[in-house]
Amino acid sequence: MVSKRFRTLAIGAATAALLLPLAACGSGSSGDSGSQSSAKGEAIKFGTTDKVTSLDPAGAYDLGSWTLMYNLYQTLLTIPAGKNKPQGDAAQSCEYKDPKTFTCTLKPDLKFSNGDALTSSDVKFSIDRNLKIKDPNGASGLLASVKSVEAPDEKTVVFHLNKPDTTFQFILTTNASAIVDEDVFAADKKLADDKIIGSGSYKLDQYKPNDSAILSANENYQGDKKAKAPRIFVSYYPEPAQLKQAIQRAEVDIAWRSLSPTDINDLKKDDKVTVAEGAGSEIRYWVWKVDGPVGKKAAIRKAAAYLIDRQAIVKNAYDGTVDPLYSIVAPGFPGQIPAFKDAYGASPDKAKAAKVLKDAKISTPVKLTIGYTPSHYGPNAVDEATQVQRQLDGSGLFKVNVKSSEWTQYQDLYKQDAYDMYMLGWFPDFLDADNYLQPFMVNGGFYANGYKSAKANKLVADEEATSDQSKREEDFKELQNLAAADVPFIPTWVGKNVAVYGPGVKGVEDTLDPSFIFRFWAVSKS
Repeated sequence: MVSKRFRTLAIGAATAALLLPLAACGSGSSGDSGSQSSAKGEAIKFGTTDKVTSLDPAGAYDLGSWTLMYNLYQTLLTIPAGKNKPQGDAAQSCEYKDPKTFTCTLKPDLKFSNGDALTSSDVKFSIDRNLKIKDPNGASGLLASVKSVEAPDEKTVVFHLNKPDTTFQFILTTNASAIVDEDVFAADKKLADDKIIGSGSYKLDQYKPNDSAILSANENYQGDKKAKAPRIFVSYYPEPAQLKQAIQRAEVDIAWRSLSPTDINDLKKDDKVTVAEGAGSEIRYWVWKVDGPVGKKAAIRKAAAYLIDRQAIVKNAYDGTVDPLYSIVAPGFPGQIPAFKDAYGASPDKAKAAKVLKDAKISTPVKLTIGYTPSHYGPNAVDEATQVQRQLDGSGLFKVNVKSSEWTQYQDLYKQDAYDMYMLGWFPDFLDADNYLQPFMVNGGFYANGYKSAKANKLVADEEATSDQSKREEDFKELQNLAAADVPFIPTWVGKNVAVYGPGVKGVEDTLDPSFIFRFWAVSKS
């Protein structure tokens, strides 16, 4: 698909550079660490349909929340746009002292936006509270390899890991490890969204849930991610059609997530805006409630896997703007294989689905409740749910009931028994196949679907413990084949990173990489 401007990143080649275990991580080569000078240019008006679950790093693990967090908080390490090696943000340097000990030294004179000093004690506090709060909607699971954290002096943080973990340096680039002010945040509960304090490129001036956020350049920020625009006005739109109208009417300067495929194709014909596309690693998939009354039967899960028609979903639900996906790992990552195509074929096979159910002595049609959220993943989520319903019902082997709920409630409902199978999406926290496998297959995954596999747990532990890339890739392949055999989820498609912007806006293409971090600090308007 051709847009007015297009940039592609070679994920496969880039990801190989990630695997540098026990390597020191420097503070970066650009920018200075002095106080922030005032940002120049005009304010940026940013529009999105993404929802925010929480602005407290202990309370969210979704793109809508993390988009603001990446701009409001610092992490010890960061991966710049288009790069793949961690560099320092709050950290001056980091290194593995041994495979289970990771030590970071902070930059001097760090401060939060309220003027409080940022020290190693705040870093320790931030990790400890995330693990303690263990919010069901949070990302504490990414910190599972942390045994303990020490702050021997104000500038030094020592992470003791409970196992060798070559991916830990990348975990420290995510919002699971965002640094909070221990004098502002409670150790055992989340802070109200409009009260949060960070040390990132921007500070939060105002926040109205599901409506708007106002950010201004943080004069106390110390690092390379200097804000170019003095203020960012974020507007949350309930529907993509409204977001499309907003960018066409210049009510927003940038529209990012999620416009419908039809909207994107229409906007490419509009000379007043630019449609920018970056390489994508966004995936969509359906999760089984493996410990639920229906999903606990492997034969039912496998029968559905034989019936899912990805080509029809891509064509009829997304107007051909996405690609079929046959693994939970996005294409382009070393070790990725089309495991579901190998196991169930590239097209539906009703005969094999029927045989699986017959051999398991399961009566048909199987009553199945599937769930989706109508706005969080864009307007075409309902079209995909409809496609899945038609495909399963059309086989005569299933009788599907479709339910939906808004995102905040949906996150609670899918962890309960509200749905037998439910739709979710994923953007990688860091660019490595491990980030598509560990959060999905270890002890029920972040979505707590009840899946447990000692083999999966061991394979993840093995690949995280070794620096041998070929060995890791073999483990990745085995994990994908195991997922296809056990079917705790069914992947459907992979898509691009798309944004639309108006006249005078610069820097958008530079942030559209597979990490799906929208870097407010990189964009400007004149």
